[in-house]
Amino acid sequence: MPIEIERKFLLCDESWRFKADAGTLMRQGYLSNNSKSSIRVRISGELANLNIKSSTPGIMRREYEYQIPVAEAEELLADLCHESIIEKIRYHVEFAGFTWEIDVFSGANSGLVVAEIELSEIDQDFPRPAWLGREVSDEIRYYNSHLAGYSYLKWSKDEKNIA
Repeated sequence: MPIEIERKFLLCDESWRFKADAGTLMRQGYLSNNSKSSIRVRISGELANLNIKSSTPGIMRREYEYQIPVAEAEELLADLCHESIIEKIRYHVEFAGFTWEIDVFSGANSGLVVAEIELSEIDQDFPRPAWLGREVSDEIRYYNSHLAGYSYLKWSKDEKNIA
């Protein structure tokens, strides 16, 4: 059973940009999104994937991912995805032997920046860069599947609760 162990954080500054790669534009939408699972289609640069992920809150979830033709992904995004399409640029930053994925959202989620790290064990220790802010791994509102239906620009000041 494929398992994803991922921790999410807000950022406290932009110093991560000095070590980031050029970034990759991503567009993704949801074919299904319910209390049990989400089914997502994503175009990331020149690649496209279909992803099925359990909706369990927390840092460990089931995840299945399959590469699909980009042309089919474009059709799915245009014709079958519900709610809004998530747009973001994903940057990779290497820090102390770990790769951080930093998503800078645009469109309906403009202003939101989230850092993610994938781990091999649920209790794995990892060094925290100085630019890392508050952890939001257990906050469903920061999940992409939630942002597709309730975008960051619609959040109140209290909901954003940026540290």
